[in-house]
Amino acid sequence: MKLPWSSKAACKGLAPDIFFPSSDDDAEAEPAKVVCGVCPVREACLEHALAVREKDGVWGGATERERRRMIRQRRRTA
Repeated sequence: MKLPWSSKAACKGLAPDIFFPSSDDDAEAEPAKVVCGVCPVREACLEHALAVREKDGVWGGATERERRRMIRQRRRTA
């Protein structure tokens, strides 16, 4: 599925394994987070991952664990 913002993503054309580290370890996720840090569509990417409950990888600069935390926080404040 082509997402409207994905063509502008900083990760476009990079090796996917950067964004899918073998563990949820922050050190392994750091290379992806660096790319996400300069991405013009980081927020749209993160919101997509939160909306569809992406289980794996770094999306919008957040690991799976970080996204789960964000979802819990949003539920508490809703």
